[in-house]
Amino acid sequence: MKDACRLFDCLTHFPDHAPLPDMLAAKEQGAWRSYSSQEITDTVIRLSAGLLQAGISGRDMDPEHRDKIAIICNNRPEWVMLDLAVQRCGAVLVPIYPTIHLTELAFILKDAAVKMVFVQDAELFRQVQYLQAQLPTLETIYSFDPVTDAPHWSQLPERADAASITRAAAIANSIREEDLATILYTSGTTGTPKGVMLSHGNILSNIKACLPLIPPFTHRPRALSFLPLNHIFERMMTYLYLFQGIPVYYAENLDAIGENLREVCPDAFTTVPRLLEKVYERIMEKGAQLTGPKKRLFYWAHDLACRYEINQPQALSYRLQLALANRLVFSKWRQALGNNIKGIIIGGAACQVRLIRLFTAARIPILEGYGLTETSPVISVNRYEVTDRMFGTVGPLLDGIEIRIAEDGEILCKGPNVMMGYYKRPDLTADTIRDGWCHTGDIGELIAGKYLKITDRKKEIFKTSGGKYVAPLPVENKLKESLFIEHAMVLGADRKYTAALIVPAFSPLRAWATRHGIPFSSNETLIHHPRVIELYTGIVTGFNQYFSSPERVKKFTLLADEWNVANGELTPKLSLRRKVILEKYGEAVEGMYAP
Repeated sequence: MKDACRLFDCLTHFPDHAPLPDMLAAKEQGAWRSYSSQEITDTVIRLSAGLLQAGISGRDMDPEHRDKIAIICNNRPEWVMLDLAVQRCGAVLVPIYPTIHLTELAFILKDAAVKMVFVQDAELFRQVQYLQAQLPTLETIYSFDPVTDAPHWSQLPERADAASITRAAAIANSIREEDLATILYTSGTTGTPKGVMLSHGNILSNIKACLPLIPPFTHRPRALSFLPLNHIFERMMTYLYLFQGIPVYYAENLDAIGENLREVCPDAFTTVPRLLEKVYERIMEKGAQLTGPKKRLFYWAHDLACRYEINQPQALSYRLQLALANRLVFSKWRQALGNNIKGIIIGGAACQVRLIRLFTAARIPILEGYGLTETSPVISVNRYEVTDRMFGTVGPLLDGIEIRIAEDGEILCKGPNVMMGYYKRPDLTADTIRDGWCHTGDIGELIAGKYLKITDRKKEIFKTSGGKYVAPLPVENKLKESLFIEHAMVLGADRKYTAALIVPAFSPLRAWATRHGIPFSSNETLIHHPRVIELYTGIVTGFNQYFSSPERVKKFTLLADEWNVANGELTPKLSLRRKVILEKYGEAVEGMYAP
């Protein structure tokens, strides 16, 4: 793909590979429906022509003048085909998470002056239709699923004729590497969404830098996709798969991932740490249900894996025991993931080192990386080769990317991957990109001059009333190592000590309570039982030993409500929305600091 200068050039690279009957695939009415590379190319060409026929235009290719098309939809092949078609006709795609709050949705559609929206189903169609009266630029809402009163997306490629196909091809040929490819609104943990403008060149530079990192395959690999395509990480990886002729299968939903993994037998997938934590929790729940020798064998293997080190010599006796554990226990873990996994690429947030160690020992390489939407996204990543991996870090930098650690510890990044800027916000752009360096807002350091380590978010570090600085992220990640903790938010800015709001992992907690004869009728009654409070006191006390006095959690409150995206406590990437949580649980917070 050396000659590629636009993302949609992946279509012309399909002939470089054997024709694929399943370049993209998804479940339709319970069965896998495959889209061949030729069908995808034909659909994209006709869809881009149909968009022109519908009045969509790139105008003078100025970011503000070009027509914007929004997509609000879960992962599916049509998502990718629309993306490529929008690029080819000179318009700009604005992806929006399907779980977005109505207020944020209205802001984005208005801020981007969206002209056309593609939605997944009737529910999303009604949401956009409800807002349409306050959106003067919005003309049409198309649906991917059949919806009463909504035009179906398939009507657009049907409108294509020879003249519009020729016109779309001419527009595609005129698009340059430096032209805007997409606007991605970052939900962020606070404040108004910001539109990140990424050019074809920004994203292509990341793809080209990641290509040499693909593990060696002895067969034609497959990828499973379930991280939302709205996430630039998953989208960049999708382009990479397309350029390399790697079929992409879209998971039905999060609940069906286990079944889809066994059906597809993928060689790789990308995810965020919370989903890996869920996989681990399920494994441990099943382990706890075993009895007799099987249970002892499970925990023996687990304990062995907890002692695994990478790039360090380990005793022959340990290596022999681990090989046996892999054959008897961890082989079942790999089977549950399809038995072909060469690597799970993790991004979006910090991953527990303990989990990376465990899965790596089980011959399931976890390749943690780091980046931002503003950097297209990858800045650094641990490699498939163990010589370029280090536990507790996000790996070496990608080729062509520079970083600098500022005096206050902030990571600054420079390279062709850095965004064009924030849409219609030159003030925010100037604040983020200074003297050519993108200020990431993350605190970190280089280990051994090679491996980047993230220690916290700059804006999340707080100072207690005693003048001591506390970085909450390491404390939160340590607390979440407990099977009984789903989420934790550490706080204490301008307070006399550090405290925490804790959301229990209710499934294992209920099982524990049942085993110990503790009666409960709801989450609320469960978290107030003295023995449950005693359990969590022991967990917090045990983890406090890893931290200095100012970092130790002196008080905590258990919460009965689980945090999620729909209720606003989490971003779509499952990061904490600290401001929202503080406002929602202000009374509980004040209670922990009451005299």
